[in-house]
Amino acid sequence: MSVDNDDFRRRIRSDIPHSARVWNAWLGGKDHYPVDRDLADVVSAAYPQMVDIARASRAFQIRAIHHLASAGVRQFLDVGTGLPVANSTHEVAQSIAPESRIVYVDNDPIVLAHAEALLTSAPQGRTAYVDADLSDVDAVVDEAAKTLDLSEPVAVLLLSTLGHLVPAEGIEVVQRYLARMPSGSYLVLCDTVTTPQTLAAQEAYASGDNPPYLVRKPEEITDCAKGLELVEPGFVSIDRWRPEEDDAVPVDQWGLVARKP
Repeated sequence: MSVDNDDFRRRIRSDIPHSARVWNAWLGGKDHYPVDRDLADVVSAAYPQMVDIARASRAFQIRAIHHLASAGVRQFLDVGTGLPVANSTHEVAQSIAPESRIVYVDNDPIVLAHAEALLTSAPQGRTAYVDADLSDVDAVVDEAAKTLDLSEPVAVLLLSTLGHLVPAEGIEVVQRYLARMPSGSYLVLCDTVTTPQTLAAQEAYASGDNPPYLVRKPEEITDCAKGLELVEPGFVSIDRWRPEEDDAVPVDQWGLVARKP
């Protein structure tokens, strides 16, 4: 994959923070600029749980993928994937089923620059990257269908991603993705819920001269899964979704895994 062109370079902005790089800073990564680190610190100062949420979101993703792959799911559509980190979707899924197929979707140029790391598939499986906006559902799914078999179940992942859309649009977008998937497919979804503290974090994030990230009322998350069957334990704080340890501390990000009948 070649990304060495003028258009790509114009899309990279090191003078303003970007959500994928700020998230990378919270996760303790190195793929961010000082401006991203500065905003990450501002948000964390306003809302100290932010780092815990970022790490809990990644842990929830790993547990959900592990559960679904162990249950026989072999195809994953990771929408809004963000920068590559350890235990990315294909690494977890293919560690259980090497034949798994994974398609990553993002429109962030810095993620595109790192996409080759996301495309390192086990030889029995396949990975692909779609450079597109998550709200352009048909274009995303049509491109993903070059790698995925849409006659077989697909797990659609939208993790800490909906806040880039206004709530009503986010619900519609998620439902459109699931409408394109066959029976037996799954939705893996989580986002930060509205509290006085997370609203303070939302305001602090907006100070960074970048598009806002909107926290969600609980029903604005669960409405995305209307018509689907929730997998136990249902809609819970992501630290409480099948935790590896019983003393997991709830965070202000809630999520679910749900099956399309």
